[in-house]
Amino acid sequence: MERLSGDAMRSDAEVAQAWDANADQWIRHVRAGWDRYREEFNNPMFFAFLPELAGKTVIDLGCGEGRNTREFARRRARLTGVDVSRKMIAAALSAEAQEPLGISYREASFSDLSAFPVGGFDLAVSTMALMDGPDFEGAARATHRVLRPGGSLYFSVLHPCFVTPAQKWLQNEAGEEIGFRVGEYFSDDVHIDRWRFSAAPQENGDLFAMPRFPHRLETYINGLIAADFRILKIQEPRPTEAMAAAHPSFARLRRHLPLFIYFAAAKA
Repeated sequence: MERLSGDAMRSDAEVAQAWDANADQWIRHVRAGWDRYREEFNNPMFFAFLPELAGKTVIDLGCGEGRNTREFARRRARLTGVDVSRKMIAAALSAEAQEPLGISYREASFSDLSAFPVGGFDLAVSTMALMDGPDFEGAARATHRVLRPGGSLYFSVLHPCFVTPAQKWLQNEAGEEIGFRVGEYFSDDVHIDRWRFSAAPQENGDLFAMPRFPHRLETYINGLIAADFRILKIQEPRPTEAMAAAHPSFARLRRHLPLFIYFAAAKA
């Protein structure tokens, strides 16, 4: 893990550059279905967490290459996707051209939605993206602005209480995972997390390099409150018994900790 202290990786332009560098491999692996945590755990849980989408005008914050945006559109919503990565938006536009679902895409930061009118959306959604920007508070304010009165924001992120710079699974002598260590929760350093989808075949240079920002639980809660959102509910999804039986890596989450956390908030 590479630590970046001070003002390193604090701009949207730097985040865009990092995601552009990951884009080709990310798109290939995600579209092949190798992100098992997304496909078989997080998406089913988060989609069940969402309100009814049919007939709503929805903005997808940090849409990436558009895989989930297309799923939202198939639920008969009118979708606009925004992402800071030029390459991701290009891939999303290509997918829309091949299978038109009426989705509009825009290269933009979710912390700066000034290109969109005030109150133009019924709902904002974001799947595993708001943790990857340097300014959650700015994103909350920008989202509040583009929602109509009574509109809502639903998003998922890595659980900040458990996904920490010094995290580590603890094992007994038999190699069984018996607990999980967290550490450096209060670190203010940005760090580069290098990893790959465990289900994907190995490739040369196959580690993604993802910027991770020091967002804590208070960052999300206080950021929503400061933007004048009313928090509706929070969920810490737990894999079902069937999920745990199918995937040992899900079983350890079911037993020990929530990897993700979901928020729902409404514009006053």
